[in-house]
Amino acid sequence: MKPTVHDIAAHAGVSLATVDRVLNGRAGVRPATREKVEAAIEALGFVRDVAAANLAKGRVYSFVFILPANDNSFMQALRAEVQAAAERGRRERMSLVMRDVPAFDIAALVAALDDAGRDRPDGVAFVAIDAPEVRAAADRLVEQGIAVVTLVSDLSGSRRVHFAGIDNIAAGRTAGTLLGRFLGGRPGPVLPLAGSLMVRDHRERLEGFGSVMAERFAARAILPVLEGRDDPVETGRLVQEALLAHPDLAGIYSAGAGNRGLIRALQAGGSGVRPVVIVHELTGATRDALAQDLIDGVLNQDAGHEVRSAIRVLKAETDRSAVVAAQERIRIDIFLKDNLP
Repeated sequence: MKPTVHDIAAHAGVSLATVDRVLNGRAGVRPATREKVEAAIEALGFVRDVAAANLAKGRVYSFVFILPANDNSFMQALRAEVQAAAERGRRERMSLVMRDVPAFDIAALVAALDDAGRDRPDGVAFVAIDAPEVRAAADRLVEQGIAVVTLVSDLSGSRRVHFAGIDNIAAGRTAGTLLGRFLGGRPGPVLPLAGSLMVRDHRERLEGFGSVMAERFAARAILPVLEGRDDPVETGRLVQEALLAHPDLAGIYSAGAGNRGLIRALQAGGSGVRPVVIVHELTGATRDALAQDLIDGVLNQDAGHEVRSAIRVLKAETDRSAVVAAQERIRIDIFLKDNLP
């Protein structure tokens, strides 16, 4: 039989109330007594059934997800996953609220984080803008005892407990290797695109990309990074201008979103040899572009896995329990025309 709280109390020679306070991390227990209870827990091999404990107490987790509001296809997919989690939450004793902020708006994100803190949820997950003001707002939540998880894009130097996203430097290096190999000996420069250098995921992808190009394809000219703010119209305009300014453009790496505009610019580019193109996120537009040979490769992250990971970590922090690190590792998928799901 599994040991119970009654067994712990008997082994440690304390009351059930004292065991409950230790298990829930509450004050009012002398250090020596706490050590006796913890020693009993270890000696008996007690593993707490957190779900049963929460059910018995009528506990409901309260989480806030803060997402950028734009028509970025990946962010729309992320939003749909959060909404689905919120609907499941009614059956899983979880209240999940989703709040929108304008994309790349530091002040709006700080205000949303502070507003969330005033509601005192158990945890907050958000897509970070890597700025000191945002870091300070996230740390204010932590100081209130609110668990913080960054989602998709991380926040340098913050006290967040977890980042639910891919290794973006590895993703950028992968993109560089693919692009360099696909280009072979074809001459011409390469254009890197970002949504915004204010977000860490785009910066890290470009850092990884630049490292591989310098290490393995050093003879290849790399043009200055263009920022399309994840907007299809702006991204399309920038790509059209680049194609006109550099008729020999050999490759494009899109580290952000706005790929519908990129694809339209490629379609309008005429009958010449198009650049080799590597982009992020398998969406309806990038899937069709792969199938039609308008682009060459897509690096993808699973939005559903990221949302589920964020929720698992927030629950674990709330319950003061451990997570399985391997379960929270977000995979980088590579899609070509030949292996589209």
